[in-house]
Amino acid sequence: MPPLRVSAFTAVSALGDGRAAMVDAITAGRSGLRPLGPHDFGAAPMAEPLDTWVGRVDGLDRPLPARWAHWDCRNNRLAWRGLQADGFADAVAATVQRHGAGRVALVLGSSTASIGATEDACRVLDASGVFPPQPDNPALHTLHSLTGFVQEALGLQGPPLTISTACSSSAKVFAAAERLIRLGLADAAVVGGVDSLCGSVLFGFHALQLVSPEPCRPFDGARRGISIGEAAAFVLLERGAGGLQLLGHGESSDAHHLSAPDPDGAGAEAALDRALARAGLGTGDIGFLHLHGTATPKNDEVEARLVARRFPPGVPASSTKGMTGHTLGAAGALGAVFSLLALDHDLLPGTANTSSPEAGIQDRLLLAPRQQRVRTAASFAFAFGGSNCVLVFGRGDGAGS
Repeated sequence: MPPLRVSAFTAVSALGDGRAAMVDAITAGRSGLRPLGPHDFGAAPMAEPLDTWVGRVDGLDRPLPARWAHWDCRNNRLAWRGLQADGFADAVAATVQRHGAGRVALVLGSSTASIGATEDACRVLDASGVFPPQPDNPALHTLHSLTGFVQEALGLQGPPLTISTACSSSAKVFAAAERLIRLGLADAAVVGGVDSLCGSVLFGFHALQLVSPEPCRPFDGARRGISIGEAAAFVLLERGAGGLQLLGHGESSDAHHLSAPDPDGAGAEAALDRALARAGLGTGDIGFLHLHGTATPKNDEVEARLVARRFPPGVPASSTKGMTGHTLGAAGALGAVFSLLALDHDLLPGTANTSSPEAGIQDRLLLAPRQQRVRTAASFAFAFGGSNCVLVFGRGDGAGS
């Protein structure tokens, strides 16, 4: 496929606001995870404690500006923070000036959207017998609330689309945006993902016995599960060549199990092959792998076997979830931002908290950050239900690693 230019990108996570905070954390090998506290999300403290660590973004108790009060919830507050970081909203405004508001698409991924606000409303109902005012705003309490808010905040009039395929959601937005641009329905697209901490996610994963009581350790032989995080990550894509580019994308569906991946990684491998084919590259051309690496037993086992099977020994790879936590519907876009930073700063992240990688990936997994120039990076995003997506990014100055 013709590459798309990455005109701007940013993220807000437990590491801080914007690219500089991420680069500082990568350089220091710093994790943003911390023990979950009773007041870390929601209007009221948690009714029961949960022994786990999370990647929490501070300062989300501040409401949205008054003109967007009808969209106010934790998830949209986090999205607003992301739009302000690194002048991203200004970059979008300049793109609107070039192409027109109707020619800029918006494709966002989320698995929770505004569900935290719905949880708060149900608590009020349970205590008083009356819903608070916000449930009278139906648009807020839908999965599309994130896209509706961002579209209004940025003044976009191009095609809006919400993708919700669990943890692959905001990787698949890149594929959807590329199709919109290739088909002539848009000249540019704002893509990204936002997911925030809420009870449904934390206690849902706890019920599946997947939540770690310690900071998560991706690909470690003694890993004990995931640490949930929250993040907002955004990328602006446009037609034409540029310094950083989206070179390819691949998607697949295992259709194997509701929560477990295909044990042979067949779906993940199919997504990888499609991404490489669109990029016109082979596995030997990839200089860095940003792995999904959730620290669950099955995901890491299957992903490690896929990497060992398809990539040459020594290709550097890492998972950043030990730094940010698993940000669910935002994980794909956040992984894309880590990959773009690796290309832009010649800085490969380490795999925080991991000390003893499991067999098959020891010679590839970076345990500490590394200064290394690479020209291409592949970012993996795999989800419940076997929804897989692989993205390939590169420098505009040539292909190959």
